[in-house]
This record gives sequence, structure tokens and C-alpha cells, in this order.
Amino acid sequence: MTQQNLLHDSCDEFGPIRVFDDGQFRILSFADGDEQSRMRLSTPHVLQHEYTQAMMLALLFCQPKRVCLLGLGGGTLIHALYQAISGVHIHAVELRQEVLDAAEMFFKLPKGKRITLTLDNAIDHMASGLDRKVDLLLTDIYNTQGMDISVLAPSFVADCAKNIKEKGCLVLNCWLDQKHNEAFTQLIKQHFSSVYALDTGTGNWVIIALKQAPQQTGKELKNAAQKLSSELGFSLTKWLTRMTEL
Repeated sequence: MTQQNLLHDSCDEFGPIRVFDDGQFRILSFADGDEQSRMRLSTPHVLQHEYTQAMMLALLFCQPKRVCLLGLGGGTLIHALYQAISGVHIHAVELRQEVLDAAEMFFKLPKGKRITLTLDNAIDHMASGLDRKVDLLLTDIYNTQGMDISVLAPSFVADCAKNIKEKGCLVLNCWLDQKHNEAFTQLIKQHFSSVYALDTGTGNWVIIALKQAPQQTGKELKNAAQKLSSELGFSLTKWLTRMTEL
């Protein structure tokens, strides 16, 4: 078994924040046995967790210029988006100062004018409204107990929709038990024209909601997935085959 070294160990009002390193991967953890983020040190832009890879399916439907990420973690999604999309502006909202500090210190976050990090409650932040609407909004709001159930609230879904452009996309990372939550599915359909989802096989149910129905054929999506896979460093086609329309 690979030896994991503890690089960082702190705690705030929400629980522990720990960073481990085994020489190949760096891991952010919020609880014993938990992996909030995993980054390969040699290729920080290549997503390691299945659910984060699945979330990148949104790039088949939109080529975003502006992205908002709710929940920073170790910032692995920032790495992937920054690498894959030329000129993209990324705004991440993170509740916990300790998490933001750990991401900047240990996870090689890209820096520059196109990266904005905001310390705030993501739910409140969306209710207040973004300064500018975005093409792509991704939610990855988790804590020591798991997914923040505020993500399921009608007001939050409505706020998200208001802050996304007319041709934009919302991606929600949920627990698998939301797969059979028909009320939540119908709620999303009130605000979005087309809604897709997939079971990652690791306990996550990733929902992709589009403001406008996609124009691509199945073959065109497959070709786009193959092309994007080389840029992302993993097979996006694998996740495309699991995606179904709700």
C-alpha cells in the first residue's frame, strides 16, 4: 500500500480539512475515509474522480466563455476547464476560508485575471445574483455529511436558472438517491428545455440541464466527445454512453 503523508490538518466550524500526498496524488479530505478532491501531481488538469469527469459532458453542449463553479474543493474542476477551454473566465464560490487556502497552497490552482475566487455561501450568492450571467454553472456543494440538501430547493434551482445565459447549461452533482426523485426532476424541467443525467457508478447522479434543446445529432456528440477526450486526458465517450434524457 502506498504511504500517504499528511501535509495539512486544520479544522473550522464545519469540520476537518486535511491534505494527503503519496508522491503521485494529492488528496483533500473532509472526513475519515473521504476524498473530496484527488489530483495527480504530474497532470493536475486530468480529472481523477468519475463524477467530475462526467460533469465535463456539459462541454459537448456549450463552449463557455464564462463559468461559475459552486464549491471549490481542491480546485480540480478549475484545472480541467482552464486547460480545455481557451480564454475561459472561471469564477468559483467557496464557503470555507480553510478550503480556499488549502486549494491555493497545495493544489496548484491556476492564477490570473481569468480566475476569480469568492468566499461566500453558494446558496446565498446565487440568490443575490452573479455580476454577469454565465454560460456554464456547475454545483459541487458537499460537506462532511455529504451533499448540501439546499441544492434541492426550488429557490436554488430558480436562482441558478436566472444566472445562466439563454443558451447556457447547469450541471448538478447529486447523490444517487436523487435518481428516483421525480419531483426534483420536474422542478429542473420547469427552468430548462432539455435535461440529461447519468449514474457514474460511484454513488453520484450527475444532472445536465440545458436552457435550449441541443442541435447535435448522436453521431456529432460522439465525435465531439472523442475530440474533447484527448484534450481532457480521459475518455468522455465512456460517460456519454451512460447519459440518458430525463
